[in-house]
Amino acid sequence: MGHVLVTGATGGIGAALAGALVEAGHRVTAVGRDVGRLGARGLDVRGIEVDLAEPGTLAGAIGALEKAGELADLRALVHCAAIAPVAAVADADPGTWQRTLAVNVGSAAELTRLTLPALRRSRGHVIFINAAPGTTGIARWSAYAGSKAALRELADSLRDEEAASGVRVTTVYPGPTATDLLSEVRTAFGRPYDPELCIRPRTLAAMVVWVLSAPPDAYTAELAVVPSPR
Repeated sequence: MGHVLVTGATGGIGAALAGALVEAGHRVTAVGRDVGRLGARGLDVRGIEVDLAEPGTLAGAIGALEKAGELADLRALVHCAAIAPVAAVADADPGTWQRTLAVNVGSAAELTRLTLPALRRSRGHVIFINAAPGTTGIARWSAYAGSKAALRELADSLRDEEAASGVRVTTVYPGPTATDLLSEVRTAFGRPYDPELCIRPRTLAAMVVWVLSAPPDAYTAELAVVPSPR
């Protein structure tokens, strides 16, 4: 057990994960905007208020944690934060691209860079929550799909680079999960949303906790999670 940083902890998947980690005996720090909402979700975890759309601001927050000794027992970093704007290429302005890439991959890269010294010391674990399996070439979703492709490349490169340091890197590809974000995306696409046909956030969270509990000699580099057949 140890200290885990989680981005996107106020979202459906992130909140479920934070709760599951606490139940498993981990100490959790949530990183992102609106961390005051953690209490409303019944989560008693520490929150670090940062804007993930501005990766350059992360150094100050992580530096303060390091100075306070809060990273001494850091065991894992889990990137759950994501935005998923629905817009055709013809309608997506530079701001849409910049914000999507910053939140979904830029902040993940920067937060990983800043915590790597601690994760190397602990031979820790970095987990990236990516998109559903096979998310590619989707009309009106190029910014999101592109950011998740970049996140996959980040994970694969990091895994190779940090193998000698003992740092584990896992990408999780969750199928449709019953969250407010999925509901919003389905509505924007004009598609039905039935949470009963989706993965429950707490089920996905349990699988992420399982990934973190791998024995010393092996771990899961990639995990695709899909709803059970109905």
